[in-house]
Amino acid sequence: MKSELRFHGVDAKTLRAEALAFCKAHYRNDRRDRAAAALVGDVNALFATDGFDLRSAGVALLERKWKLLAPNDAPWLAEIARRAACWAHVDWLVTKVIAPLLEDHRSLPRLVRAWARDDSFWVRRVALLAQLPALRRGGGDFALFTEIAAPMLEEREFFIRKAIGWVLREVSKKRPTLVRAFLTNHGERCSGVTLREARKYLPALKTR
Repeated sequence: MKSELRFHGVDAKTLRAEALAFCKAHYRNDRRDRAAAALVGDVNALFATDGFDLRSAGVALLERKWKLLAPNDAPWLAEIARRAACWAHVDWLVTKVIAPLLEDHRSLPRLVRAWARDDSFWVRRVALLAQLPALRRGGGDFALFTEIAAPMLEEREFFIRKAIGWVLREVSKKRPTLVRAFLTNHGERCSGVTLREARKYLPALKTR
């Protein structure tokens, strides 16, 4: 992980089992606002530590109980991603928590555009991946993705280049014409890693 965090070596199966047990024991309050406040407090406390596995537990709690949150919690989640500064936590957080929380919500375009201009490349990665589950299924707003991804194409940061390619790769499985159009318009500015990911499952054009 190339991280300075402390690692306890807890495997994913154990981590999710403990998160489930904790949720059952601590978030049973009938009042949603109290349960949501407790969840936010617990996640903040876990991310205040320098333990990778403890932070992982925080994301696991969010994955299980994201429905306690509201779209106006999305900026807080983006700050958790900023603090995480690690692809394993950022990708887990955005695909399993932020994306379902914001899917089809009117605030999605505004938030994504703001995150795409953030100084932190981890938050910019959140912007790029915020629609990944929907785009993967054949939904989402690909025009919005193109709008924020195109200005980032010449960034040298690997995690930005990889994220753009990852989204294009997934979109190509159901809607290859969208990806071909993206590459036609922007391919010359794409990095090698972006192009390799984007073309991985792209059907070859038929020739006579």
